[in-house]
Amino acid sequence: MTAAAPEAVTVVRNDDGSRYEILVDGQRVGIADFRMRGDRQVFVHTEIDPEFRGRDLAAQLVRAALDDARAQGHAVIPRCPYVAEFIQEHPEYADLVGR
Repeated sequence: MTAAAPEAVTVVRNDDGSRYEILVDGQRVGIADFRMRGDRQVFVHTEIDPEFRGRDLAAQLVRAALDDARAQGHAVIPRCPYVAEFIQEHPEYADLVGR
């Protein structure tokens, strides 16, 4: 029995599309849409393709997006329910909201 090779998971920021994308083995399987309002990043929608749900990809995507917002010095407005819930469950990101 051969073990499956680990999948390569990458998150990229797509400024032209105003979204972050999560890729599994190079295939886009999810997005986190945002809109810039001055120095605030408004997260409006997060989605993972149905066949890839249940694999913690949404959390990986949002974590990377929030880490990027912090690195850029942006405040975050979580209009997306998933992003809002993620921040509630991970208080280390609470400082990004409404600064």
